[in-house]
Amino acid sequence: MTESLGARLRALPFEIRQYLLITGNYWAFTLTDGALRMLVVLHFHQLGYSPLEVALLFLFYEAFGVVTNLVGGWLGARLGLNRTMNVGLGLQIVALGMLMVPSAALSVPWVMAAQALSGIAKDLNKMSAKSAVKVLVPKDSANAGSALYRWVAILTGSKNALKGAGFFLGGALLTWIGFRGAVIAMAVMLAVVLGLSLVRLKADLGRGKHKPKFTEVFSKSRAINVLSAARFCLFAARDVWFVVALPVFLYDQHGWSYWTVGGLLAIWVIGYGGVQTQAPRLTGLIKGGPRVV
Repeated sequence: MTESLGARLRALPFEIRQYLLITGNYWAFTLTDGALRMLVVLHFHQLGYSPLEVALLFLFYEAFGVVTNLVGGWLGARLGLNRTMNVGLGLQIVALGMLMVPSAALSVPWVMAAQALSGIAKDLNKMSAKSAVKVLVPKDSANAGSALYRWVAILTGSKNALKGAGFFLGGALLTWIGFRGAVIAMAVMLAVVLGLSLVRLKADLGRGKHKPKFTEVFSKSRAINVLSAARFCLFAARDVWFVVALPVFLYDQHGWSYWTVGGLLAIWVIGYGGVQTQAPRLTGLIKGGPRVV
């Protein structure tokens, strides 16, 4: 069976094999990212951190993620998407390593610094994965646009489903093996994924012959800028309520266990991830056109 699966994978077109590798890379990262969020919220609240201090731990995660989103495409075009993806994996491993120190050394500034690295790593990995899909979709196909839409919808929806699974995994690992054990396990898993990515992922994927200037990262379209600002506010509101306030509230005020808190958040995120995978079909129906399948 193993040989049959390997033969089937080798028989796939190069672009599909690269897409599967990128998706697997992204899935592994997303799983650990969701788990790490749940671990940090619950563990540091258990250590006596106030909800405001727990929220501060995520301040650098989000702030550095915004900066990385701003310059990520520029870096990918200059260095290659394979390199930015692998750098993201490596930074996440370093961030996890910073959290392996004894509990007494886990001060707010130290954890904020680790979260800053994790925020950079997350957006480098996400940007690389989504941009690589655009590069891999065959451009000579008559349905190249719908194919890209379908591939990105699957990648994004599956990412949120895995992120939800990560919330559950974080709560479960914290219950079973504790904070430090969970962090070590995730770092080992990502190290294996990074090794595979270094060996198998195409060199210079997405690297452009034209070296874009840094000023080109700023859009001149008012519509895009307004949409970006709206998205920024949307994600800020989501993280304030969903990532910090709700888990702390359920654990502190209602006495929920770690894994039940993680389980509730997992079900919600997996649900809307499933809806996202159906975006091509749903938008096709809304427009009255043919369904994208």
